[in-house]
Amino acid sequence: MARFTPEELQAARDRVVPDVVAEGLRVLFCGINPGLMTAATGHHFARPGNRFWPVLHRSGFTPRLLKPSEQQELLSYGLGITNVVARPSARADELSAEEYREGGRLLAAKVERLRPRWLAVVGVTAYRAAFDDRTARVGPQARTIGDTRVWVLPNPSGLNAHWTAETMAEEFGRLREAAGA
Repeated sequence: MARFTPEELQAARDRVVPDVVAEGLRVLFCGINPGLMTAATGHHFARPGNRFWPVLHRSGFTPRLLKPSEQQELLSYGLGITNVVARPSARADELSAEEYREGGRLLAAKVERLRPRWLAVVGVTAYRAAFDDRTARVGPQARTIGDTRVWVLPNPSGLNAHWTAETMAEEFGRLREAAGA
């Protein structure tokens, strides 16, 4: 992984990573919050060990493996990316419970405005914290936001050893089928 100078770290922590969104998407993927590599590059899921892009391709959402720098191409597939919490951090455990709750409120408002068919939150712990749903599991949720259905996906971080790229791709594929590929 790239090493950052103290100045680069501070700049990354202060940066807002733009969403990749449009109205009426098939699926709006929602990360937990930008990591420092994402903040430094401005590209979602930019850390080399993150499995989001390979799993997205392997599950059939994209016809080829996209690089984080090609994130705008997602819009042509009816896909987008946002985050529960906008503040970049080195680790998700640096976020407070209030940041998750406020992020959930802001995310719900964004979903109501953009009206994707599905909101896919990558990370069950983040979903539980943002929407105060302690019983949520990976998969489709009973909750809707307006007409938008909600699906919780496994966190694609390389630190999530409970899920392999193959089992994650199977779960992403279930969502792809539900979203009408």
